[in-house]
Parts: sequence; structure tokens; C-alpha cells
Amino acid sequence: MTRAPAPVGRPARPVGSLTVWQGAALYVGAVLGTGVIALPALAVRAAGPASLLAWLGLVVLSVPLAATFAALGARYPDGGGVSTYVRHAFGARAAAVVGWCFYFAVPAGAPAAGMFAGAYVATALGGGRRTVLLTAAVLLVLVAVANGFGLTVSGRLQLALAVLLVALLLTAVVTALPHAHLRNLHPFAPHGRPAIGAAAALLVWSFAGWEAITHLAADFRRPERDLPRATAVAVAVVGVLYLAVAATSVLVLGPAAGTSDAPLAELLALGIGGTVHVLAAAAAVLLTLGTMNAYFAGAARLGAALGRDGALPAWLDRGGSVGEVPRRSLAVVTALSGLALAATAVTDVGPQPLVLLTTGSFVTVYTLGTAAAVRLLPRGSGAHRCALLALVAVAALLVMTGWYLLWPLVITASALCYLRRRRAAGPARDEQPQYVP
Repeated sequence: MTRAPAPVGRPARPVGSLTVWQGAALYVGAVLGTGVIALPALAVRAAGPASLLAWLGLVVLSVPLAATFAALGARYPDGGGVSTYVRHAFGARAAAVVGWCFYFAVPAGAPAAGMFAGAYVATALGGGRRTVLLTAAVLLVLVAVANGFGLTVSGRLQLALAVLLVALLLTAVVTALPHAHLRNLHPFAPHGRPAIGAAAALLVWSFAGWEAITHLAADFRRPERDLPRATAVAVAVVGVLYLAVAATSVLVLGPAAGTSDAPLAELLALGIGGTVHVLAAAAAVLLTLGTMNAYFAGAARLGAALGRDGALPAWLDRGGSVGEVPRRSLAVVTALSGLALAATAVTDVGPQPLVLLTTGSFVTVYTLGTAAAVRLLPRGSGAHRCALLALVAVAALLVMTGWYLLWPLVITASALCYLRRRRAAGPARDEQPQYVP
């Protein structure tokens, strides 16, 4: 795709540092993440072996969804990500809403992800809830520090994590498969067909992330070429690993797959033998670290873009240019994540409410993002057809989300109130984002 030249008198866009493989690793970390260590059991609990159909359906959905966001990222490489696309399609107010939904979803989802990993660490080392919370807090600090050093360090870290994670998951699957039995597929749908939809709604957490790396599109060396390639690699890796782990859990563990809180540890124990709790805890921590790292990077860049565009306070804009580190926005994400973790610790409610709040926000982001893609991408192109398919599928997920949409509605109202107060206080900044294509 030919990109328009930079306007006369304006310097060309700085060249980013992310490679195809680093970008693919960020994608793998953002999407694979904690879903593979926690949700196979929850999905089996909801729908039995029929939950495999929910996994398969969401893997298939990932293809047009990921392709849609990759096409948008290559066409509009800007730190605002989905917010930028929605702004071009529907204006400043809609962009502020989707930006807020993503930005304030990350501080809710990050502590939940950390607690999932903490449960594995507590199983291996003991300490119960205190170990769970301490692990989550340490992970928050680690990803904040990694991103504070900039995307070069963060991208390299993510690539190393992705290689280790793929190796660990393949080891669990390959070594456990000899213990698989087809009889574990019966009864296939013990809770009926409607339960498959319930499992799919639950598994949205596992597949959130295809939009996250679009905030880093401008940090690729050649976004129009490298972002689609990184996306294709990530879709293949994530799809194969999710289906492999989910299918192996059902075929090997049988009914016990729905009662285990650590299915990956169970697979490793059967495949390798002996005590593997420490290995499983290490895998859980690495998966979670990769997810949180990718989301913190994307959210920090988004916050700077929202500050630039007037959807958040302007002081967040500092460090938002390509090659810079948006440390102020990163500090806000980190502080809010710490507050969410502290609130969870005080109320003793566990990670599930945070998961549900995050899911509702991301489904809203997907809906607005794919709708923007339908309007922005060239009609008749493959990317436009992918956007249409993705919009239909995401609309179905939106219906299944149900009451959890109340949280993004609260965020929407807050964003609109902020814009109204800002407009009353001074001139509105409704112009298009000032990125250089």
C-alpha cells in the first residue's frame, strides 16, 4: 500500500525499532497470556468437551479480527490505535470513548492476570493468598520498569519470553498426549448447546489483544509491511497453541479438566512425571509477564495519544512521540493497577470481577474498532471483507456479554462528561490527531 508523503515543512516520521519477530512476540504475549493457564478449566466447567467448539470458533474469529486491526494499523500508524481509527471514522467523541474503554480496562485486567500467575506460585511455594497478591504486585513492578526503559528493551524481552513460552506449552502438550482417551469426549455437551455460547463469552478474555499492538504500529520499522507479517505469525502461533492445550486438557484430564485450577500443571505432571509445580509456576509467571508487558506498552502509548488529542489531560502527552517513552502515562497505568490490586486485596473478592469488567470493555472496543474499519478500509478489498466478518462476529459477542456492559457504559459517560467540561473550560481540540503517516 502506498503511503502519502509527509506534508511540506514537516519532518518525515521517525523510523521505529520493532522488528517483525518482536512485534509477533508482543502479539503472542498480549493474546496468549493468562488464558492458557486459567481458562481451559473454566470453559470445560461451563460447557464440558463442547467447549472445544467455543475455542475453535474464537480462533476462527481471530483471523478476520486480527487482519482488520493489522490493516488499520498499517494504514494509520499512530499511538492512538483503535482510538485513532474511530476518530477518523466517527469523530472526536467516539474516539475518546473507545480510548477510555481501553486505557482504563488495562488497570483492571493487569491485577487479575497477576493473580492468576500468583495462584500457580502459591501452589508451588505455599503462602496462600499472601503469595498470590505479592506475585501480582511484583509482576506489576517488573512490567512498569521494563517499559520505562523503552520499547527496545521491552520488545527484546517479549521475544525471549515468547520463545520460552512456546517451548513450555509444546512440551506440556506433546508429553501428555500419550495419555489421551477419546472416551473423555463423552458426553460431549453435558450442559446443552447454549452452554457453548456461555463458554465463548467467557473465553473472550483469552482472545483479547489483537487490538493492543496497534498502539505500537508507528514503532515498527516499516508498519505497512511489518505489522501484517507480525500479525500473521501471531495468529498461527496463538491458534495452534490454544487449540492444542484445550484439546489436550479435555482428552487427557477428562472430567477432571473442569475441576482443576491449574490444567497446565496437571498436563506437565502426567507428561513429565514427578513434582512439576515449580515448572508450572514458572510457565504461568512467564505467560503473565508477557501479557502484562504488551498491554502496559500499548496502554502507555495510548494514554499519551489521548493527552495529545485532548481526551485526557495534556500533561500525559509527554514522551508520546516515536522513539520516546511515555513515562507519565505509564505511571498512571501502573498506579491505577496498584489501586485495583489493593482494592481486590481489601475486599477479598478475587480476580473474577476484574476479568468480567475487562471483558466488557474490550468487547466494546472491538465493536467500535471493527465498525470504524468497515467505514475506513477500501470497499471491495480483502481487508474490508474481513472487517465486515469481524463486525458481525463481535456484535454477537457483545450480545453475549450481557450485564457486564454496564462498566463500559460508566466509562463512556465519564469520557463524555470530561469532554464537556474541557469544552466549557476552553477551546476544544477536535482536530485530527497530529501524527505523520
